[in-house]
Amino acid sequence: GAAYRTETQLQLREDHAKARDAVHAELNLQTAFGPGFVEKWNLFEVTTRASSKLEYLARPALGREFSDESRAEILSRCLPGNNIQIAIGDGLSALAIQTQVPQLLPLLVDGAKKSGWSIGQTFVIHHCRVGILNEIGELLKPQVLILLIGERPGLASAESMSAYMAYQPNRSHSDANRNLISNIHDRGLSAQSAAARILNLCSQMMKVRISGCTLKERHAMLPSDADR
Repeated sequence: GAAYRTETQLQLREDHAKARDAVHAELNLQTAFGPGFVEKWNLFEVTTRASSKLEYLARPALGREFSDESRAEILSRCLPGNNIQIAIGDGLSALAIQTQVPQLLPLLVDGAKKSGWSIGQTFVIHHCRVGILNEIGELLKPQVLILLIGERPGLASAESMSAYMAYQPNRSHSDANRNLISNIHDRGLSAQSAAARILNLCSQMMKVRISGCTLKERHAMLPSDADR
């Protein structure tokens, strides 16, 4: 009849379960990255006003502001006014962060250093929404802010990460002031290609001093499949 084949039905149920697990999972730095990676990049953790994953899912606005303790922690450990500031947010898929950040973060930092840009201390945000960009901008005042965040999982992939970017973000910014590079995962945009596009956008933003819908991405030469 018109029903799915058993194999297809089981695959759909498996993919749906993976997506649900990715949304509800909490990010543990030591387990996700390993002690060596955490120590190398001197990563520290902060959280938004959402006190739990359930509250984060039910009340999105709480994920756009830091708790008072986290705000103080950022100010005490990060120097303001850098060319580039990178933040990592769990978003809607801790699995995406666990899988993609170890590949992408070194490429971004190395590329930024080769361009002669100053880079702020990277940190990790629990229960994070994209709007947290504005508060980071107010606190640290970077030229360009990059937020690496887990995407809402689909049935095709629960490991997809996005990079949201903004030039001098502040509380007045909306989605129209941000640029997005999405689908960063093994079957989508590779870490090498994502890094090239992110760094290219950083250069454009600092040159024209804007970001968002008025900035049209000029594509850099991206690594070919043979280079991956």
